[in-house]
Amino acid sequence: MRTHFLKRSYPGEMADKKKIANMKINKLRPMLYTDDIKASIDFYTKYLGFSCKAHVEEWDWASLEKDEVEIMLSRPGNFSSYHGPKFSGSLYMNTDSVDELWEKLKDDVNIVYPIETMDYGMREFAISDNNGYVIMLGQELDNRK
Repeated sequence: MRTHFLKRSYPGEMADKKKIANMKINKLRPMLYTDDIKASIDFYTKYLGFSCKAHVEEWDWASLEKDEVEIMLSRPGNFSSYHGPKFSGSLYMNTDSVDELWEKLKDDVNIVYPIETMDYGMREFAISDNNGYVIMLGQELDNRK
């Protein structure tokens, strides 16, 4: 069963948008679907230095963190149609030592594109995790050591 979201116009919609604009959003914690929670935990802890903050096997769910980044892993619930892990974008993580991270990872993970300096002021590379999600790792050029 699919749920469809329809754009509706309501009286006072602009006033509601102003209220929402003043609302603080504290964090973005992506929930990544996976067929194998344990393998995903292993990937993020082994290669990217995350720690597993919580893992509830009965729920097929885990929460990982590293510094200011949190990622949740889950098998999808009954509310969605699931045909394997997919994500149309990428996860971009900023780091303060991109060259060092590249040297540690380049021979052990799937490389999407190698480290390079971009015209927009970032030095970055991209890898894919065990599910195929693309993770871009970058550092602002003026923040390099």
